Amino acid sequence: MAAISIEEVAHLARLARLAVTQDELETFAGQLDVILQAVARVGEVAAADIPPTSHAVPLTNVLREDAVMPGLPVEEGLAGAPDAAEGRFRVPRILEEEE
Repeated sequence: MAAISIEEVAHLARLARLAVTQDELETFAGQLDVILQAVARVGEVAAADIPPTSHAVPLTNVLREDAVMPGLPVEEGLAGAPDAAEGRFRVPRILEEEE
């Protein structure tokens, strides 16, 4: 017996606002049935004594500690800019002013 019927696939398609043909409904029903059977098999294998994990191997944080360091002086940062004004990069306007 199929885990999902063609009517259920049609209902899902309507909810997702997808236009599907009858042939597609039959194809999708078969594909979804295979997926649901695979998920059911995974549920059968899962044992209560095995803790859930998010990764297959343990992970450790490899990031360094945050350290406050002096920044680049404004004049030096703007030295290579094609155009600067009031201590900022000056770029062409891309949006119109709203009234």
